Amino acid sequence: MPAAARPPGRARAWAELLRLPALFTVPGDALAGAAAVGARPGARTLLAICSSLCLYEAGMALNDWADREEDARDRPHRPLPSGRVRPAAALTAAGALTGAGLALAARAGRPALAVAAPLAATVWSYDLALKHTPAGPAAMAAARGLDLLLGAAASGGRTRAALPSAVLLGSHTLAVTTVSRREAQGGSTAGPLAALATSALLTRLLTRRPAPAEAPRASALRTALGTAYAATVARPYLHAALNPSPPLTQRAVGGGIRATIPLQAALCARSGAHVTALAVAALAPIGRACARKVSIT
Repeated sequence: MPAAARPPGRARAWAELLRLPALFTVPGDALAGAAAVGARPGARTLLAICSSLCLYEAGMALNDWADREEDARDRPHRPLPSGRVRPAAALTAAGALTGAGLALAARAGRPALAVAAPLAATVWSYDLALKHTPAGPAAMAAARGLDLLLGAAASGGRTRAALPSAVLLGSHTLAVTTVSRREAQGGSTAGPLAALATSALLTRLLTRRPAPAEAPRASALRTALGTAYAATVARPYLHAALNPSPPLTQRAVGGGIRATIPLQAALCARSGAHVTALAVAALAPIGRACARKVSIT
């Protein structure tokens, strides 16, 4: 292969390893956290977003390093078993990205670092020890919830007001992760059905009757974003429940990951941050376009 052709191949391998399209689901965590505590996004919020991006990508690299033997059997096309990325390079990247994420959180202030440290510990514990145990989905849900709290801590220095939003986001992540545990083998209808029920409950909570003081336009935006969330997950979950084959299960996982963005946007709107909600929602079509080139799962 000519030397000029190698860099794009390496770049694509790393894009696959790091699941780059999934990155668009990350900024909304910190922005929803900031909205939940009534803070306007600022420089510290940006630092929290960058910290989240680093820790998320550290988890992606570490995930494939930990699963390299399993992937060699079930998914040999992935970057590590195919030899396009060396295991040592993936592990080094995971460590470097974790360090960068913690350093960025420290720049955002002590409250942010106090959340980022357990978030990083949760990411590493999930990939190295908990992923294939009954505690795996709960650990992943905790990581997403902590990521939202990171944005709250960085933006406002307090997290209690953001706990309800973190629970809703974590519940969605719990459902998606439960489905993902069978994406290589398929054969389970329980996971997609549970995820479908969870998404229906979350949609109800996001779109229920507004408070008397909420303006009609604000209510309409929150309802529209909640409906967009439901529309993103309903069909792939239902298809996977009716036919739990590996391709449809993988499609359900992808739909669940993509639905994180309208959910984050709905949480922002629910907190009254309507401009932020629209900005987060705008990430969805960009992420969807990128996912056509690189798999999100």
